[in-house]
Amino acid sequence: MADDSSHQANVAAVEEPLDLIRLSLDERIYVKLRNDRELRGRLHAYDQHLNMILGDVEETITTVELDEETFEEMYKSSKRSIPMLFVRGDGVILVSPPIRGSL
Repeated sequence: MADDSSHQANVAAVEEPLDLIRLSLDERIYVKLRNDRELRGRLHAYDQHLNMILGDVEETITTVELDEETFEEMYKSSKRSIPMLFVRGDGVILVSPPIRGSL
């Protein structure tokens, strides 16, 4: 019975799309950006434009190269760590909150 009331409280807390991001403050999130860039980091702040401040960020960049002999596409990804990062909201495609315990 207690689980039902806590579930209802979480559902009631999410009334607008940005509420889901508000609930993810100080949690690790996944952000997909334009140009095949992906970020995983701790959300410190955000605004209505989805500008975000992330900490302890791991950036993954995926590039596609064409082999000139076989004409096959080769996917390469590179990663780097960034201690603190400002993300401009107009480059954001997707924001995924942390995975919570299943109900």
